[in-house]
Amino acid sequence: MLKILIPTLMLFPMIWLTSHKWLWPTSLAHSLAIAFTSLFWLVNTSETGWSTLNSYMATDPLSTPLLVLTCWLLPLMVMASQNHTYNEPVNRQRTYLSLLVSLQTFLIMAFGATEIIMFYIMFEATLVPTLIIITRWGNQTERLNAGTYFLFYTLAGSLPLLVALLMLQNNLGSLSMLTLTYSEPLTLASWGDKIWWAGCLLAFLVKMPLYGVHLWLPKAHVEAPIAGSMVLAAVLLKLGGYGMIRMMAVLDPLSKELAYPFIILALWGIIMTGSICLRQTDLKSLIAYSSVSHMGLVAGGILIQTPWGFTGAIILMIAHGLASSALFCLANTNYERTHSRTMLLARGLQTVLPLMATWWFIASLANLALPPLPNLMGELMIITSLYNWSYWSIILTGMGTLITAAYSLYMFLMTQRGPLPTHILALDPSHTREHLLMVLHLLPLLILILKPELIWGWCT
Repeated sequence: MLKILIPTLMLFPMIWLTSHKWLWPTSLAHSLAIAFTSLFWLVNTSETGWSTLNSYMATDPLSTPLLVLTCWLLPLMVMASQNHTYNEPVNRQRTYLSLLVSLQTFLIMAFGATEIIMFYIMFEATLVPTLIIITRWGNQTERLNAGTYFLFYTLAGSLPLLVALLMLQNNLGSLSMLTLTYSEPLTLASWGDKIWWAGCLLAFLVKMPLYGVHLWLPKAHVEAPIAGSMVLAAVLLKLGGYGMIRMMAVLDPLSKELAYPFIILALWGIIMTGSICLRQTDLKSLIAYSSVSHMGLVAGGILIQTPWGFTGAIILMIAHGLASSALFCLANTNYERTHSRTMLLARGLQTVLPLMATWWFIASLANLALPPLPNLMGELMIITSLYNWSYWSIILTGMGTLITAAYSLYMFLMTQRGPLPTHILALDPSHTREHLLMVLHLLPLLILILKPELIWGWCT
């Protein structure tokens, strides 16, 4: 674990001591080295499931894919941010990179924690760098409003979780994930226990976000700079799903009845947010709402607590992280050239940037879950397990997949096809850096088709 954590921490002195000329290349090279080293975590040979154990941290088949995704994302964020921060003063560039590195540090400690209280502290700590990135480097004047939404939604959701965890510590005497599954089942009977159950899950459902408490997400995404959008879509939403899977083991007797309203909200949210996507004019807003739709499916898969549901949820979280982050990068390449996120003002770009249109096509198909991509594997597993749980769910999930296909194709056709608008006279050609960025997003997705058991979680 420390083989990754210490090099990540050593990025801080490197960022502040390197000369300006070498700041971006060295940051990129160092973070890429960390990302490639993190792939060794995927080789898990232990029989108990837990490996790379130390006093406070460990990896298991559930956290490993998310840890690798976190490490993989930092070099991509550095690459994507280089263009729009290059004209800023050097100290601001260094601060920006330091915030990204601190975010990676907190996320590694959150996903690697074996104590639930440590996970909670790191879960909250990720708020600070994300908030600074959104409010300081956001594009529009609405960014302060978006930061406020983001902060208060997440805080209001996670304060009940702290109380719930302290009560659990009081009852069980330990909050170690290693022993939690073997502890005595709780006898949850009173009204207070039902409120405690809701308190345990509320923070994670807000973070996912569940339809109904999702309003902070489109605001935060639209106002954040590219690195903020990437890390929000790819990793921070997954903290919610990961936390839910971990907590589900303790909440068992009550989940059967109390999960109903949340599953209904999640499935209804798939259709509602998909329908909202169909009438979006803002490109980043469309991708943000599509994240809410996919996370609704993940929440449904986790809440019914079947092995297939959990596996599908993990696969979909990883696949969505890569596909959604790729779409945000593509939206950013458009924004850097046309200075507008409105889809009507930047259409027909296939004729000008043909290779970029190929990346748009692959990313859109990944978003609508084209076989044999991992997105489809995850969605199929969740839909199958939901169908086994209740036949009626097929209506909602079926409509959801139909609408997802519709808005993904709508997004591709609106941005790439049709005549070029007359006001676009000169566009910068696409850079090698942008193509490399897209390859590093979409190549892991395509490679995972060949070895999906790496991200199956506990079912391997």
